[in-house]
Order: sequence, then C-alpha cells, then structure tokens
Amino acid sequence: MNDNQKKAAVDYAAGMRYKDIAEKYDVSLNTVKSWRKRNGWSRGAPSSKKGAPKTSERVHPKNVPKVIEDSDATEKQKLFAQYYLERFNGTWAYMKAYKVNADTARASAPRLLANVSVRTMIDELKAEQAAELHMTKMDVLNEAARQMTANIGDYIDFGSKEVPVTDKQGRKVIDSATGKPRMKRVSRVTLRDKSEVDTSLLKSVRVGKDGVIVEINDPQKAMDMLLKNLPDIVIDSGSDDDGFLTAIDKASDKVWSDDDGTD
Repeated sequence: MNDNQKKAAVDYAAGMRYKDIAEKYDVSLNTVKSWRKRNGWSRGAPSSKKGAPKTSERVHPKNVPKVIEDSDATEKQKLFAQYYLERFNGTWAYMKAYKVNADTARASAPRLLANVSVRTMIDELKAEQAAELHMTKMDVLNEAARQMTANIGDYIDFGSKEVPVTDKQGRKVIDSATGKPRMKRVSRVTLRDKSEVDTSLLKSVRVGKDGVIVEINDPQKAMDMLLKNLPDIVIDSGSDDDGFLTAIDKASDKVWSDDDGTD
C-alpha cells in the first residue's frame, strides 16, 4: 500500500465515511472501496494482516488513566477521548488526534463520539474527574440554588434621609417663614462590611466613575439551569428536603413577583 492508502485505512478504522475519505485523498468513491476490499480494512482496530497500517502516535505516556489503558479502542481513538475532555470540542479533538483539516474533523467527530468504545472512555473519564473534584451534579445544582436566592439587600443598605440645605460657603440656609434650617431629602447607599456577608455569591465589586458598583450573579440564569436539570418533583408538605426545594420555592416567588405589568 502507498502512504495515502495507509492513512486512509486509519481513517476508515476510526469511522470516517467513504465519501469523506475520497474527498480527503482526492480519489473516487469506488477507489476507496477497492482499497478497503483489497487491503481488508475493518472498523475499529486496524487489521493485523501483513502490510496493514500501524499507528505511530500513541496516547500521552505520562499519567495515562487506567480507563484508557484498559480500553480496546485504537490509539487515535484514545487520543481523541483525552483531547475531547480538554475542551469538550469534538472537532478540535479530532483535528488534534487525526491531524486532519477542520471540515473533515467536523464531519467525522460526531460519528466517533457515537462509537461505543470512545463513548465509554469519555463517560468513565468524566466520572473520574468528578470524583477527583469531590463534586457531584447535585452539588452544582445546590450552588445554583444559592445564587438564585441571593439578595442585593444583603450587601448594601440604602434609603433616604433629610439634611440641611447649605449655601456655597457651606452655611445652613434658614427658612425666613419658620426661622429654622431649610431641609432636603437625599438618597444614601452604604456597603455592608465583607465580614458580615457571603462574598461567594457576588459577581463583582468595583469602583466606577459614579461610585461603587456591586453585582450579584443573575438569579434568572441560575433558575433556568435548575429548571433544565431538575426532574419534576411532587413536594410532600410533610417531607424534609434539606432546604433545597425550599430555596427553589423562595426564588420562584422572588422572580415572578417582579413587576411585569400585570395585576
């Protein structure tokens, strides 16, 4: 086999379609099919027959997860799985593992992600990563529930008060009718000390041209994430729910009670 046939055999084993292989190596569809028949190509691991292509690129030698070592996937499929977990971008992972252009990778990555061996590797690696982080999906949802119930009033104190009117020299202006200082109402905003609040729920605190700006994470985004991930739950009024469902109820009341123009 020439070099193109050897490379095409690797692509075929990885799941690439005849049409994509033909376009990649600028040959006809029938030519690719004849290569496959003549050289005994098969899906999955390359054939062990004499003259069959051998993969020269191996999975990263350092700290290779046991899941990767035990898998019966091809070396490039193993590379793809590890690259995929770096960015969760199938096209990029396929380009890195198979050294092909973006168009070919974009067409081939979805099929490789559907491959049973590759899918199993990725799922098991995700589980290992979650275990190392000591975090579950429910931990993330609980954090979202906390953000959903965050209240800007926990971080700032605001209101208004009356203060004396003064002239340019800073002297109090006296009301001629009453003989008392003339008063006016002004707004006030003060920040609570950081030792008194949960700063983990803050998005940012910065000084702008008009003063200090305090932002909390968007509670609506947190609610949207919860609604997409939580199953339908029938709440038993007599059950204990560790505060999670209570937090969701509280946030729902807060969001939907905002003035939306209806009575």
